[in-house]
Amino acid sequence: MKNPPALKGRTYPVFDLLAQAPHKARLADYLALLKPLDDRGRYLPFAELRYRWAPGLDAHLCWALVKKARAAQFVRLLSLGEPAQLANFVLTPTAQKAICVVDRHATTAALEYMAKQIGEHAHLSYLLADLIEDEAISSSQLEGAATTTPVAKDMLRRQRLPRTPDERMVIGNYKMMSFAWEKRHEPLSVELIAAMHRVGVEEIDDEQYSPGIFRFNDEVVVQDGEGNTVHTPPPAEGLSVRLQALATWINQLQHDPDQAGYLHPLIQAIALHFAVGYEHPFRDGNGRVARALFYWVMFKHDYSGFRYITISTLLRNAPVKYGRSYLNSEADGLDLTYFIDFQCSIIARAVSGFTGAFMEASLLARAG
Repeated sequence: MKNPPALKGRTYPVFDLLAQAPHKARLADYLALLKPLDDRGRYLPFAELRYRWAPGLDAHLCWALVKKARAAQFVRLLSLGEPAQLANFVLTPTAQKAICVVDRHATTAALEYMAKQIGEHAHLSYLLADLIEDEAISSSQLEGAATTTPVAKDMLRRQRLPRTPDERMVIGNYKMMSFAWEKRHEPLSVELIAAMHRVGVEEIDDEQYSPGIFRFNDEVVVQDGEGNTVHTPPPAEGLSVRLQALATWINQLQHDPDQAGYLHPLIQAIALHFAVGYEHPFRDGNGRVARALFYWVMFKHDYSGFRYITISTLLRNAPVKYGRSYLNSEADGLDLTYFIDFQCSIIARAVSGFTGAFMEASLLARAG
């Protein structure tokens, strides 16, 4: 992945350079780039944009113009890492669409309305029992569990004991999702994050896990499929303090929706998902905890439809894009727009799949 060039922040002399030769002769071409999105409405990283600029333009200057336009629309999120770095994002059309879809179809009120449309409790119970297991299974498969979906569903429904480490991972994820629902009325805390991890991995017999215990050294890194280190988390020293600051940020947003820094719960949830993955507080199981905390935020804000909406099924089908959205945000000075935009595209599709399943169940109920 080609990292964006360093621009020395606000001191980069964008307009001074545009007034000089040879850039002055291409002024119209340069100024056309002074916008956060490309011509197709996409929020692309430098590695992709550099191939779309007109031949002969200076790549550093083009990127500086894009960054200037984005910075003008930045919404402040939170500080991450050590030393602390401010994370921002731009509210893209993709994010706005996902917010609209979630508000229309994933609230408790929307779920109750759709249930009335089905009308028959038997059909509804069958549908929800099928959907509520999907996130635990697909999240496990995203982390490498080899268990097939039919076998995993059979295990959960029959409540049989797991036979393999992969099946134990599925059971752990199922318990963690149930835990997120049960604890939805509690404030976020360091203890709750640790407890969620403990619930998720305590029955996995593997020395790489330390249930509920934060990492105490800097040996943990994130690697790609070829063994290359793609992310080095912030130092273990001060980890609990940083997690407490993260919890305080989430709790303040939830307790005071009228404050100037209000964020829609969907953006809060995605930002928390990113932050836990960025901090990587545990030796293993960080992705599962991060996704479970996304659901916890949505449950807390009365989006109970997310009990039956699985995002990991779609993430499992696009693991490279999922990982790249993390890396693009980190490489571009914690511009979380890349991660938020990708997650919103996944969530909008997941909600559409959920409503489609309800419509199908409604048709079956009427036909029966």
